[in-house]
Amino acid sequence: MKKYKRLLLMAGLISLIIVLSGCGTGEVSAQSTGIWDRYIVYYFAEAIKALSFGNVGIGIIIFTIIIRVILLPLMHFQTKSMRKTQELQPKLKALQQKYSSKDPETQSKLREEQQRLYAENNVNPYAGCLPLLVQMPILMALWQSISRVPELKLGHFLWLNLGNPDPTFILPILAALFTFASTYLSSMSQLESNASLKIMNFAMPVMILVMGVNLASGLSLYWVVSNAFQVVQTLLINNPFKIRKEREEEARRIREKERALKRAQNPKKKRKK
Repeated sequence: MKKYKRLLLMAGLISLIIVLSGCGTGEVSAQSTGIWDRYIVYYFAEAIKALSFGNVGIGIIIFTIIIRVILLPLMHFQTKSMRKTQELQPKLKALQQKYSSKDPETQSKLREEQQRLYAENNVNPYAGCLPLLVQMPILMALWQSISRVPELKLGHFLWLNLGNPDPTFILPILAALFTFASTYLSSMSQLESNASLKIMNFAMPVMILVMGVNLASGLSLYWVVSNAFQVVQTLLINNPFKIRKEREEEARRIREKERALKRAQNPKKKRKK
C-alpha cells in the first residue's frame, strides 16, 4: 500500500514538471476562452492582483496563506489518517505474517483482511495522497497565472522579477530547505522509518530545487511560504517531538504494568513450591 502511494506521489510530481514545462501559451485575459484559461488561470491572477496592495509579491504571499488556511481541514484530516495508519502497523504486520504465502488466493485473503481492518478503524490508506491531488491544480494555475498574465509576469518583489527564475537561487534553496523540514518532521512522527521513506525525504526537496531554479520565481515564492506554513502547522498540530514523548510515556507505562504483573505472580509461584 505504501509503495503505491509513493509511486503515485512521484508520478504526480513528474507529471507536474512536464505540465509546467510545456502547457499553456499566450496571454490570459478577460477575453480568453476555455474553462481553464478564462475561469481558473484568469481568476487566480485577479485574486492575486486584488491582494497585492501595490506589489505582486505581497499578493502571492497573502494568496498562498489563504490557500493554506482553506486547505487546513484537509491537511488535518490527512494527519489524523496517517497517525491512525501508523498505529495499525503492528496489526498489518501480523496479517502479513499470517498470510505470507504468495499464491493468489492467500494474497486476495490478505487484501480482504487489510481492508476489513482499515474499515473497522475508520482509516483510508489513500488519504495521504488527497492533499497532493488537490494542490497540483492550484500549483499549475498559479504558475500559469504568473507566466501568462502580463501584470504578474512583469511584477517585482525585492530583487526578483517574478516571471523569471531567481538569478541568485535564494528562493529555490529556501523552498527546498522548507520542503525538507516539512517532510522530515512528518516522517519523525511515524513508528517506522525505512529506506524508501528516507529517499523521499531527500528526493522531494531536490525536485523542488530543480523546478525552482528553472521556473518563475513567483512559483518559488509560493513554495517558500507554503512549506514554511506547513512546518509551523506540523509543529502546532502534529508535533513529532510531542508524539514521540507520548509514545515513550505509553511504553514506560506498559513496562511498569508488566513488571507489576510479574511481581504479583512471583509470590504465587513461591507458595506452589
